[in-house]
Amino acid sequence: MTAYDTAGFAHPATNVAHFDITPGMNAADFGAGSGAYIWPLASALTGAGRLYAIDVQQDLLRRIHNEALKRGHHNVRIIWADLEVPGASKIKSSSLDFVLLSNLLFQIENKIAVLEEARRVLRPAARVALIDWLDSFDMMGPHKKDVVTKEAALELAKNAGFELEKEFPAGAHHYGLLLKRTA
Repeated sequence: MTAYDTAGFAHPATNVAHFDITPGMNAADFGAGSGAYIWPLASALTGAGRLYAIDVQQDLLRRIHNEALKRGHHNVRIIWADLEVPGASKIKSSSLDFVLLSNLLFQIENKIAVLEEARRVLRPAARVALIDWLDSFDMMGPHKKDVVTKEAALELAKNAGFELEKEFPAGAHHYGLLLKRTA
């Protein structure tokens, strides 16, 4: 067995280790969903800094909020927002050190708007981790028409003002890109 689960999916704690998160950083999980990445991110921050869980599904955010309290992660804040709307995250411009977009691009229409929102909230030279599906895998993952290839993601990122810092292994069915905000 590798660092990934037996089904070949990305293991959030393993992936977070590639992000170089340090205590005191301010970070956000755009499209936090069920919170799979919130817990390893919060652990990497060790209670310092802030971690924003942002999603359009209020019921999932309530669960994240309740679980954060139960786990003692008092630095986790939830934000209900449609990230395809400019400024919807309500986070101050140039205030974050890191943004995660995991399994989000294939689900949204206005992909560039979400990347531009990430750029807006990030400090200069701050980073985004982008994780998404490599392909459509016979009823697992997105429909073929919704897959955002690594090449397409890199082009979107470039158009939104990011450059590739490094690629990282994100599981058997996903690609992982660590992007840096350009000046």
